[in-house]
Amino acid sequence: MSFEIPSDILNNKQLLAGKKILITGAGAGIGKQAALTFAEFGATVILLGKTVKKLEQVYDDIMASKNPEPFIYPFDLNTRDLKPYQELANAVENELEVIDGLLHNGGVLGDQSPIETISGKQWDDVIQTNLNSNFHLTQALLPYIEKSEHGRIVFTSSSVGRKGRAFWGAYAVSKFGVEGLMQTLADELENISKTRVNSINPGATRTDMRAAAYPAEDPNTLKTPAELMPLYLYLMSNDSQSVHGQAIEAKDFI
Repeated sequence: MSFEIPSDILNNKQLLAGKKILITGAGAGIGKQAALTFAEFGATVILLGKTVKKLEQVYDDIMASKNPEPFIYPFDLNTRDLKPYQELANAVENELEVIDGLLHNGGVLGDQSPIETISGKQWDDVIQTNLNSNFHLTQALLPYIEKSEHGRIVFTSSSVGRKGRAFWGAYAVSKFGVEGLMQTLADELENISKTRVNSINPGATRTDMRAAAYPAEDPNTLKTPAELMPLYLYLMSNDSQSVHGQAIEAKDFI
């Protein structure tokens, strides 16, 4: 299934008005840009991340722009303890009642090394942060997303999560898992829910993670997170109801 993003999407500043959208990894990179953009287009964003100082800066930027006041929710995705996920669900129930969108953006690169030499701890940390947390957060928040008339879940994938590549180890495998999680959940919800589930491969983007993976690369040759935002806005909007279960390549929309 193909789709088109309306050419005037950036002109509709009420596109996400009234929506409540939770973003993981909201302190930097694509997550930060998504938070700023979603707020600019009317959404109340829940800023979830590990580094409170970064979240506070995003909060301040949103408030300085006189957009809806966001929530800050410190959370370490690299935890095997299920209690924090339930505590998050409880907070959502008490403070928000409903979640209209969930953007799984937070993740870590891990060591780029052969499978033979990756430590067990490194493997477990990457799989936990990039994949297992996506499952636990989705499971904890799905009841509140289902309350929305236009629930949206967007997973973040990668080129190496669609075709394996040497030395990308746990990161690549975690993103293959994310694709499987997206497809399975989308199929389960296909005919019984209004919630739409998709994944995006952002591709080469000017972020700190990209710089760590390709230290010799000129960042000025890469697209910025802001250039991705029409796609992210569309997938979180009511207009994307027909888009479901798709593994989307951002490059097709830039």
